[in-house]
Amino acid sequence: MAFSIDLSGRVAFVTGASSGLGAQFARTLARAGAAVVLASRRVEKLKELRAHIEGEGGCAHVLPLDVTDLDSIRAAVAHAETEVGSIDILVNNSGVSTTQRIQDVGEDDFDFIFDTNVKGSFFVAQEVGKRMLARARGAAPGTYTGGRIINIASMAGLKVLPQIGAYCMSKAAVVQMTKAMALEWGRFGINVNAICPGYIDTEINHHHWQTEQGQKLVNMLPRKRVGKPEDLDALLVMLASDQSHFVNGAIIAADDGFAV
Repeated sequence: MAFSIDLSGRVAFVTGASSGLGAQFARTLARAGAAVVLASRRVEKLKELRAHIEGEGGCAHVLPLDVTDLDSIRAAVAHAETEVGSIDILVNNSGVSTTQRIQDVGEDDFDFIFDTNVKGSFFVAQEVGKRMLARARGAAPGTYTGGRIINIASMAGLKVLPQIGAYCMSKAAVVQMTKAMALEWGRFGINVNAICPGYIDTEINHHHWQTEQGQKLVNMLPRKRVGKPEDLDALLVMLASDQSHFVNGAIIAADDGFAV
């Protein structure tokens, strides 16, 4: 018996959608039938992605978003709901990192990581969550009550790795944030879960896997391989769908067993 998930009629808001996993998440949700709002600072890259999605018959909209600016977050979410409709699915994907030993992390480095990965993720989820709560309570219009929030953490939030300590700390905070939101919002039909990807080959880091250091890292992995962005497709779509109604507060490692 065939099994399929259809997200037609749903609106998905994807942050950090201009490249890497964010772009793949947006393409995947559009292929599943959702109307996708592409949000990031790099608007020209978003326009290229929109053209690609529309070329495949999907529906995509472009919005500028700086997750380190609360006014930008509020404006983007409000504009999305005005132009496209109530947000049913949030993929909270924006993230940054640096490579430094703990003793070399400065205040600017720390703020750079935490402002995006923790503060930005929190206030994006809060802004979308408030609107989902209002619909669930009948205080705002919308045909679909409840919602799906998918925070993109990292296996680095589960397993400490050298030279990215501040990043590990930030993603561990996203894990706890996910659980806190799931606990408070679950009774309103809002499911909040986190995906913790392992090492994924994207256009941002592709060259690294060909270097001596990159190859050394690959050889340390359980199956001596890195993942592909599409390896997360099925998990993402499941968490975005109605079929995930019994999955709330889950922290799901998709890392080929690296954090075991």
